[in-house]
Amino acid sequence: MEAIIITIDGPAGSGKSTTAKIVAELLGYIYVDSGAMYRAVTLATIRNKCETIQQIVHLLNSLHIELKMSPFGQRTFLNGEDISEEIREPIITAKVSFISSIKEVRTAMVDLQRKIGAQSSIVMDGRDIGTVVFPHAQLKIYMNASIQERAKRRLNQMKSKYSESTSDISEITEQITHRDYADSHREIDPLKAAEDAIILDTTVMTIQEQCEFIVKKAKQLIYNE
Repeated sequence: MEAIIITIDGPAGSGKSTTAKIVAELLGYIYVDSGAMYRAVTLATIRNKCETIQQIVHLLNSLHIELKMSPFGQRTFLNGEDISEEIREPIITAKVSFISSIKEVRTAMVDLQRKIGAQSSIVMDGRDIGTVVFPHAQLKIYMNASIQERAKRRLNQMKSKYSESTSDISEITEQITHRDYADSHREIDPLKAAEDAIILDTTVMTIQEQCEFIVKKAKQLIYNE
C-alpha cells in the first residue's frame, strides 16, 4: 500500500499541532511537526549569533536536524542534542517567522520534510505543507479560528508551560496578528489554504470534534469508508 500523506495547515493557535498528533495516533500514522524544524534552525542562529542572512545560509550546512519518536511523543534533535523544550521558548517564537521566510532555509526544510514523507504514512502540520511540500497529498486540511480564540488558546498554552509567564491576552493577540501578517505576506511560500483543502473553522470546536472530523474525512477519501 502506498504511503498516505495528510497535511494540516493553518495559522498560529488554530489547533493544528495538537489535532495532528491525535489524528496520527488514531490512524496509526507518524506525526511530523514541520514547525519544529524551523524552530531548530532559529535556535541555531541565536546560538551562533548570526546577524545576516548570509551567515544564516552558511550555517545551514553544519546543521543536522532529526525528528525522533519517543514514549513522550516526537522529539527534536539538533546535531545530536535534544532541543525539544528549548525551541518552544518565547524568544524562538518571536524570531521563527523571519527565519522561515529565508528562501534557502525553506528549501532545506522542504527537502527534509519530503524525505520523511517518502518513508511512511504521515500526518504533517505546518503553514505550506499542502501547498508546497506535498501538493499531491491525499487529504489536505486548512484549520483556522477567530483571532480572539487563537490568542486565548496560546495564552493558556503558555501559562501551562511557563507558570511565571506575565503575558496577557492583548499582548498575545498582537503577537498573533503580527505573525499572521508576516506568514501570509512573505514572498516565499506564504501561508494560504490549498485550492483543494478542506477548510475547518475550529473556533467553537473541541479537540475531540476536530480529530473526529479529520479521521472521518480520511476514511471517506482514502479508504472509501
